[in-house]
Order: sequence, then C-alpha cells, then structure tokens
Amino acid sequence: MLFNIMLIFIGFAGLIWGGDRFVVGASSLAKIFGISPLIIGLTVVAFGTSAPEIFSSAVAALNQQPDLAIGNTLGSNLFNIGIVLGLTILIVPIKTPPVLLKQELPFLLFVTVITGALFFDLYLGLLDAFFLCLIILLTSFKIFRQKKDSYLITSTPSFSVGEVFFACGYILLGITLLIVGAKIVVAAATSIANAVGVPDVIVGLTIIAWGTSLPELATSLSCIRKGKYEIALGNVVGSNVLNILAVLPFPGVLSPSTIESTVLYRDYMLMLFVTLLLSGFCYYGVYANKKVGRLAGATFILTYLGWFMLVLHEL
Repeated sequence: MLFNIMLIFIGFAGLIWGGDRFVVGASSLAKIFGISPLIIGLTVVAFGTSAPEIFSSAVAALNQQPDLAIGNTLGSNLFNIGIVLGLTILIVPIKTPPVLLKQELPFLLFVTVITGALFFDLYLGLLDAFFLCLIILLTSFKIFRQKKDSYLITSTPSFSVGEVFFACGYILLGITLLIVGAKIVVAAATSIANAVGVPDVIVGLTIIAWGTSLPELATSLSCIRKGKYEIALGNVVGSNVLNILAVLPFPGVLSPSTIESTVLYRDYMLMLFVTLLLSGFCYYGVYANKKVGRLAGATFILTYLGWFMLVLHEL
C-alpha cells in the first residue's frame, strides 16, 4: 500500500513536470516559427494545463477502466470550482471580467448541460464521444474566425538548428513524462482500489482528480501572487470546459460502457449545481458592481467537503 502511494506521488510529479516541459517546448517552437502569442495561448498552454487529465483518462480507457476516466473528469471539475477557485476567492475576492459572462461562462454551462444529456441514458459510447469532439472542433473554428484580425503569424521565422532541437527535445520529454506518469498513476491507484475494495469511479473522483488538478491550483496561486486575479477565474472555467470536451471522449471511444446511476444523480448533479452557483455569483458581481468574495469561496469549499463526506459515507 505504502509503495503504491509513493508511486502515485511520483506519477503526479511526472504528469505535472511533463505538462510544463511540453508547454515550454511547444511555446518555444511556436515562437521560433513566428506564431502569435494568441494562438499559443489558445492551443499549447490550454492543452498543457489539462494534459494530466487527458493522459490519465486516455490510459485508464485503454486499460478498459472507463469509470476511472469518467470519475477523473467529474472529480477534477468539482475540485477546480470547490477547492481551487474556492481557496482563491477566499484569499482574494475577484472582480468578474464582463467578457467571461458573455462567452466563457455560458459555454461552460452549455457543455455541462450537454454532458448531463449524454449521461442521461447511463451509457457513454462512440456517438457521445463523436458529439463532444464535434463541439470542440466547431468551437475551435469559431475562436480562430473571431480572432482573424490577430494574425497567426506575427514575425518572419528566424531560428537556428540548435533552438529547434532543444524545443523538440522538450516536447518529446514532456510527452514521455506525461505518458509514463499517467501509466504509473493509473496502475498505482488501481492497485490501491483493489486492495481496499474501492470502486474505480471513486478513485477517479478523488485521488486522481486531486493530483491531475494540481496544475490548476498552482496556476491560480501564482496568479494571486502576481496580482492577476481575473486570470485565476478564467483558468478554472477554461480547464473545466477542456476536461469535458477533451477528456470524456476517450472512454467513449476506447472503452464504451454503462455509467453508474450515482455518477449521474450524485456527482454530475453536483457539478451542474456548482457551475450554476459560480455563474450566479459572477452575474451578481458584475451587475451589482461587486467582487466575487469570501462568502462565495466558503460556499464552494463547504459544498465540496459536503460532497466528499457523502462519497465516503456511501462507500
């Protein structure tokens, strides 16, 4: 048991560092070829923060453990709002950027509701995965069209072979660490679950979700330290969207399966509730010209802890 716990920490370290190295390498390569920071942010950095969830869920699905992957998605989204955002605004109240209300939050609500519709028949399969992939493709196309005035290429490529070599090296190192870290985490978590008789979905909702959400927590704390409070809010919203659209298709494609009713009625419904709660606090903050403050932070944290106690009670 102790050995597997140590392996989980090692695996999480690999996932986090691998995601960081991938972002460094891919960003460097993009800059070398003159690609704009906007496009780098929309693609490379966005992928980097969700890479631990994506790779862990992909490995779980390949191992025919779809419950682990589904639990990871829902658990990460709950942790992001309940703990990451809850702690952030408990420390420093945040003023909601109006653009968040016009685009990001409505879209998060949309994909969250869509997830419930897909879960309603208690089955996640190929058609569901295709639908989620279609949404992310159409959304990406829309974003690029909206940003057409921000040129994809901002400078003439100028580089040396050495710069390209090191950038590609970081990318390969990052991907390798992500794959190895994901395999270690899934294998160790599965061993612990089998040893204590805990279902895969619970492991995904808790242990794996906590570990794969560490990049979001680190990013939010870094934003507080640097005074970029609004970015912390956008980080959570963007991460939750990606977790649904980029992670859930893996179990749907690689390991179609039924979904436990408790996942829909307990875990998904709470994810929908806290997403609606977040939207309510943000809308009130904008229209009342107030910050999303400590009351909201305490509410998110207590809601998450209440859900966690319920999960433990039902084991």
